[in-house]
Amino acid sequence: MQTCIIHLLAQPHIDAPTVRSEVDFLEQSLTQLRHDGAISNDAYLDAGAIEGGLAMLANLLDLGIPKSEVQDHLRQLHERAGRIHEAHPTLDGAVEARRR
Repeated sequence: MQTCIIHLLAQPHIDAPTVRSEVDFLEQSLTQLRHDGAISNDAYLDAGAIEGGLAMLANLLDLGIPKSEVQDHLRQLHERAGRIHEAHPTLDGAVEARRR
């Protein structure tokens, strides 16, 4: 989950379609990982907070929020992803292994 946020933070320009693409990737990856038994239901539910936060960010971008607010929102999501990583240390690697 942290890697997803770091990837977005590294972008020179973040727009709603880019964030939605990441949300779609997370949704598909998490669903498949849970279905395959690679992650627990708890990890799936916790990761949903990041997915939901990114979906909200995409909506805010559509509304034209300033870049500083985008960065603040991503930093907060990164902190939350860090807490999720502490609880589910294999989650980030499992998600990133599905990136094509």
